[in-house]
Amino acid sequence: MNAGVIVLILFVLVIVFLFAAVKVAREYERGVVFRLGRLIGIKGPGLFILIPFIDKAVKVDLRTVTLNVPPQEVITRDNVTVRVNAVAYFRVVDSSKAIVQVENYLRATSEISQTTLRSVLGQVELDDVLSDREKINLQLQEIIDRQTEPWGVKVSTVEVKDVELPAPMQRAMSRQAEAERERRAKVIAADGEFEASEKISQAAAVIAREPGAMQLRYLQTMLEMSDEQSSTIVMPFPMELGKMLEGFTGRKMT
Repeated sequence: MNAGVIVLILFVLVIVFLFAAVKVAREYERGVVFRLGRLIGIKGPGLFILIPFIDKAVKVDLRTVTLNVPPQEVITRDNVTVRVNAVAYFRVVDSSKAIVQVENYLRATSEISQTTLRSVLGQVELDDVLSDREKINLQLQEIIDRQTEPWGVKVSTVEVKDVELPAPMQRAMSRQAEAERERRAKVIAADGEFEASEKISQAAAVIAREPGAMQLRYLQTMLEMSDEQSSTIVMPFPMELGKMLEGFTGRKMT
């Protein structure tokens, strides 16, 4: 074997050694290093060297992960079946725990999110699910974060995205909303009638105290009718004149 072949073999071995020994972790990555199966530490970011065939590194992404929780069939506290999906935001804060304490932290977080979503929404009524989203989101985040903490995973936000109601329930809620609007309209109309009756009563009291007030009201009515260009002319008949005629004739005028 000549010297050139030996040099080529050594060169290939060096390349293989460097390829197996030199690793690079990006800024958002960490390398969890095992030596003969035992955890020895976390490397990165940047360049780090391993002992070939003895050390093994598992890279962990530290960026925030957006997890879409698949739609879940949930029976609420008031026995209404709804279909709900959600989104969770989490990131790894302890790389060694994320690799050592759980087999697959992504799948485990997804499964625990689905279970928690069904459990929490099953304890509240439908009206709360539709109107009190912020409270439910906070409760989901606290429960999921508490369960994933031993895995080195921090859940920052959980949001319920969509609540799908059965068609009969949608029709029932529509009828309920329509009935509520009609009730409010009737209450508002009744309040208006009550206020109008009070104003009319006050006006009648003023007219009763002032004898000439009725005549002025007649004249104002005639002016309003003349502005509308009506062909009908209404002449007010003074009540005092009617009383005088009753006195002369002895008959009650109607």
